[in-house]
Amino acid sequence: MEPMKYLEELVIRYPVLASVKAEIKEAYEILENCYENGGKLLIAGNGGSCADAEHIVGELMKGFVKRRSVSQEFAQKLLEADPVRGKELADKLQGGLPAIALTGHPGLSTAFLNDVDGNLIYAQQTYGYGKKGDVLLGISTSGNSQNIMYAMAAARAIGMKTIGLTGRDGGQLKETADTAIVVPEKETFKIQELHLPVYHALCLMLEERFF
Repeated sequence: MEPMKYLEELVIRYPVLASVKAEIKEAYEILENCYENGGKLLIAGNGGSCADAEHIVGELMKGFVKRRSVSQEFAQKLLEADPVRGKELADKLQGGLPAIALTGHPGLSTAFLNDVDGNLIYAQQTYGYGKKGDVLLGISTSGNSQNIMYAMAAARAIGMKTIGLTGRDGGQLKETADTAIVVPEKETFKIQELHLPVYHALCLMLEERFF
């Protein structure tokens, strides 16, 4: 299936998302360009959006709906690296699209919270991990989460592209991200219910493109 067919299918299944179809396509193109050029995706969110960040990593870093077998060349290198374990590695390892959720580093996060400023934890991680050509995806149902906004500023300074995934009126995130997907809902849980099919579609489109 062509990547864009997943987008068409998304809008058929969730007609309410037709209003953000163009923004989803723009987000996909930003991510496609990032991965084509050897970049990675950083993802930040709070609460349910924190869980979404981890969920996205799970879909990108291993097979989603496809088996992402390693190349024959890499399979041979694994056998050469370890004749005992190489075949099992070659059979079971899967291709990944580099993605890091800025949510699962409690040692760093609590140290920065205690020593510096909790609002800047995601900005610090963005500064530490990010490089020009990478992408930061900030997820905020209100569009006004301050720790996300600080991370967005750090990403722009580095030369990263930024994507916002939000709701309501888009808030500050809509005004600052390179592209913002503002799902047409007002209540937090309803916004989150629409975020999932959006990022699933993006992950499916990327998997189709690269695997």
